[in-house]
Amino acid sequence: MNFSWSSDLNSKVYKDGLTIRNRVFVKEQQVPAEMEIDELEDQTIYVVGYLDDTPVATARLFPIEQNTYKVQRVAVLSNQRGKQLGKKLMLEIERYASENGRNRLILGAQDHAIGFYSALNYSIISEGYLDAGIPHHDMEKKLATIKKP
Repeated sequence: MNFSWSSDLNSKVYKDGLTIRNRVFVKEQQVPAEMEIDELEDQTIYVVGYLDDTPVATARLFPIEQNTYKVQRVAVLSNQRGKQLGKKLMLEIERYASENGRNRLILGAQDHAIGFYSALNYSIISEGYLDAGIPHHDMEKKLATIKKP
């Protein structure tokens, strides 16, 4: 899987990611479309994973502190699940965060995905809550930062 990054809302990366988000969150999980696009769209960094130029996985990073990104909108197309693409996406996010001086990632994990994130060494840091009617827990992972030459 190849990855592309962008913070430009007019970019192919953003539009491809939005297509994946709509299929996964709005169509599959019945999240209201007006909740999927939010006020943070122009403040986040987007990543899309491509297989043979086809967008199959996406996420976005929101900088919340000098050393922390909040990972949001993590999604893999349903026909591509079970192929370790979500893991590859999260490892790419960790690489990007480390190279950009971040040593902490946090995210709001849907409860059904807690095992996935726990296997990647994320830890639960909150009580459970509902987001768009879906049970979640906040999780975090500490990273080693990579110094750019």
